[in-house]
Amino acid sequence: MTAPLDPISPATGALALETFDLTKRFGAFTAMDSVTMKVAPGSVHALLGENGAGKSTLVKCVAGSQRPDGGSIVVDGRERDIATPVVARSLGIGMVYQHFTLAPNMSVAENLLLAGGRTPALIDWPRAREELRAFLATTPFSLALDATPASLSAGEKQKLELLKQLYLKPRLLILDEPTSVLTPQEADEVLAFVRAVARRGECTVLMITHKFREVMAYADEVTVLRRGRKVHGTAVATTTPAELAHAMIGAGDEDAAAAVVDEGHAVARVPTDAAAPIALEVADLVAMGDRGALAVHGLSLAVRRGEILGIAGVSGNGQRELVEAIVGQRARVAGSVRVIGQPYAGRRAENRILGLRALPEEPLRNASVGDLSVAHNMALRDFDEAPLRRLILPGIAWLRFAEWRSRARDWIAAYGIKTRGENAPIASLSGGNVQRAVLARELAGEGNVLIAVNPVFGLDFAAVREIHARIVQVRARGAAVLLVSEDLDELLELSDRIAVMSEGRIVFETPAASADRKTIGAHMGGGAHVVEPADAPAEARALTEAA
Repeated sequence: MTAPLDPISPATGALALETFDLTKRFGAFTAMDSVTMKVAPGSVHALLGENGAGKSTLVKCVAGSQRPDGGSIVVDGRERDIATPVVARSLGIGMVYQHFTLAPNMSVAENLLLAGGRTPALIDWPRAREELRAFLATTPFSLALDATPASLSAGEKQKLELLKQLYLKPRLLILDEPTSVLTPQEADEVLAFVRAVARRGECTVLMITHKFREVMAYADEVTVLRRGRKVHGTAVATTTPAELAHAMIGAGDEDAAAAVVDEGHAVARVPTDAAAPIALEVADLVAMGDRGALAVHGLSLAVRRGEILGIAGVSGNGQRELVEAIVGQRARVAGSVRVIGQPYAGRRAENRILGLRALPEEPLRNASVGDLSVAHNMALRDFDEAPLRRLILPGIAWLRFAEWRSRARDWIAAYGIKTRGENAPIASLSGGNVQRAVLARELAGEGNVLIAVNPVFGLDFAAVREIHARIVQVRARGAAVLLVSEDLDELLELSDRIAVMSEGRIVFETPAASADRKTIGAHMGGGAHVVEPADAPAEARALTEAA
């Protein structure tokens, strides 16, 4: 029989967690099958497994977001019925979810205070802000207290999610892909910080990750799940990435396991033709941020056909605003964009004629309609073109939904999209499968330019390999690729050139083949000399100076 919550104040310090035969079903599908796991107090315990392995289901049951159908959860030696996140919170369990759970129009300070669930009716804001500043000073990073999540980049939102939980001093901190949109330097800072907290006995850390480097460098123990079952569990000191990869992939797929281990393998390709025509040109671009200050300052770049230009930078340095200004989602204060030599304003007709395609950050929010089916979402770009519509009379046409569904089935098979079918709402798919569905739509036909922003955010090894391969295929077909990523390893692997953005400007550029990680990191962190664009237009310079 599960124990009720103690009527006294909750304990403090790192807790011990055990699961026994934990099982969770969704209809006829068993997402988690009799998983038994032990997490020692004050340790960092990693969970590995491909998408759909049951990792998120397991931690959501521990965090009270889902109720298991069988088995038990034991906290500090006592079986507990963690029916809701409120119960989990009372036990000292906090979770940073892979998908953001922020109040978008409330400030960073308000989000931090709301995380506790016991916000008083009247807040002494001077005192509260002072306490929040003191707390932020103890963490590896900080955010402006008055900023709202709606104005933050994905990386900054991830930091705020982590700060929310750290502010509450949890006894068990669950991290679901905590470093997916952080730079390598930021990731190391975050993980070193939470490991130090665990070492001091203040909390236990249970971390979902897809990066072997993070497991080997920061975890004490590791559990591997495959198809809902625990298949391996060991101390990190006694295992290797190869052994973990084989456990994840299973017997019979040696090539896949080898590719999983080789996380930083180079992509074989021919050198870029220096004489190839420019497919994407951005000149003296100026754009405002969400808070009324300049976010992009007279920025210029060019990408040739058959080239991948990688944009590196710490999140929040204008990357999101740059991409939105290029594709027409954000007004341009000054400057211009040209695609294959033609002016480009981001209109739908121009996308079709000039062949610009985009895989944006957070595609479920920015490139999909969650309640619409997979087939409908795949048709958003060309639903009004043949063969998806048939003209009856001038100005009157039938939408051929059978054609939508037929093509969607073909793409689902070609891209390996795991879904109940083409009629399933796209919001019911996992993050990796939403990414595949959007990519299938955006890569259809012969595009001239692909803009991809953090294209493998939160995805497992198999999805990362596949999407990277498809991006390289776009390059091989002679299109230009602008790859914006906060993962420096990804940029070094895929790019021909790397440009670093800092404070809304391009501050450094280097061929990827001869790139030095430390030099790039110094420019990303703003520690290197920044050269102001001397040829920026007068209007842009005036706006920059005013800001």
